[in-house]
Amino acid sequence: MHGDALECVKRVAFVRPSPLSGELLGMIRFLVALLFIVASAGASLATPSRIIILRHGEKADEWKLCGVGQQRAKALAANFLGRHSKNSLFSTGEQPAAFYAITLHTLELASPAAESWQLPITLFSVVPEPEKKKEVSIKSLNRRTEQAVEALMADPKLDGKIVVMVWEHRHIANAKLEAGSDRKITLRQLLKLDALQDVPPTWPGDNYDYFWIVDFAGGSSTPTGFSMVKQSFESPFDKLPTNEWDKPNRLKSASGCELKGQ
Repeated sequence: MHGDALECVKRVAFVRPSPLSGELLGMIRFLVALLFIVASAGASLATPSRIIILRHGEKADEWKLCGVGQQRAKALAANFLGRHSKNSLFSTGEQPAAFYAITLHTLELASPAAESWQLPITLFSVVPEPEKKKEVSIKSLNRRTEQAVEALMADPKLDGKIVVMVWEHRHIANAKLEAGSDRKITLRQLLKLDALQDVPPTWPGDNYDYFWIVDFAGGSSTPTGFSMVKQSFESPFDKLPTNEWDKPNRLKSASGCELKGQ
């Protein structure tokens, strides 16, 4: 019995490959390569039609927004970013496909608007760690900003959609921060906004009251349009700071907010 089995194994081991085996193997390799190319192309074409960028609201400390910032979060939902908002940034029939955030401040600002659409917030979280040096926190924000843009521009569910990014202002645009790194670490760099004219090199520390609206067309990852829209509000939010670009916001210490704009 064992001898018969051994003889069968020998026969199998020395069977001459069919002439088609090589062709079949080549075809399999070709199909695998083709699938890889198609998948890669699909990922590179996953480009939103528009990205709306804004900074978090005024903050009390490293952990939370102050009362002014909390009011701004509600005002943005009621006036610009929420469902049925008065001065919606979305045309009739449009709606945001995703909200992205990075810090606790950005999460707090985005929450009322995202909730109005019954959408989750995609959080590339960086939380305060007082025991760590500022440089370490900046490196974390660098890395998470890179990861966020990489994920955003490769998600087929967001292809041709509108995405809202509420971000930390130095990682929206900051000439000094960019000059000190050999990598692309801000939204201005990573979204190729530096290829467009009129895009400010730095988001000022005192400005919480602007949107950057970035448009894409034809599936290209290079933006085709850029505009800045100033936030302005009617009652009951008409007391919120609406300073011009790169001008003081005139917050007072009695507001309970940090005053340095940082």
